[in-house]
Amino acid sequence: MPEIGIIVGSDSDLPKLKGCFQTLDDFNVSYDVKAYSAHRTPHLVAEWVVQFEKDGGKVIIAAAGGAAHLPGVVASHTILPVIGIPVETSIAGGLDSLLSIVQMPSGIPVATVATGKAGATNAALLAIAILSTSNPDYSAKLKNYRDTIQKTIARKNETLTKQGIYEYIKELEAQK
Repeated sequence: MPEIGIIVGSDSDLPKLKGCFQTLDDFNVSYDVKAYSAHRTPHLVAEWVVQFEKDGGKVIIAAAGGAAHLPGVVASHTILPVIGIPVETSIAGGLDSLLSIVQMPSGIPVATVATGKAGATNAALLAIAILSTSNPDYSAKLKNYRDTIQKTIARKNETLTKQGIYEYIKELEAQK
């Protein structure tokens, strides 16, 4: 059984979660993906959540845009940790989704990450961090991941110091 369940409100949200899927793949974490709507298929959402928990799933990531009720609906059917990803929208760039997810009523918490690519990646990393509390392999992989980030930043600062600010900026702009 996959340790992480990922549910999106629409299959059109799947490309926006690419960073989440890639991060979980990079860490070799098993996951299951479903596209069910909190409003159009509420019974399927409830059935999937309950079954995922019964089957031994550990963490759920729920992504939704607009009214963004899916993460809260998911959380109402389980005691598992639920991480909400606010999907960017054309209306408010995802602010509407973010506010919908982060404003959960007392008693039904949903951890909420940022909108966009960073949010999708951070949802995966947060789920892995939760799993790492009982899995030393995930803990070691997370430590290695963070060490790599620190080393990359240190190298960039060395280059910045050697090149100077204007040359460094030119190089950054050329990479776009």
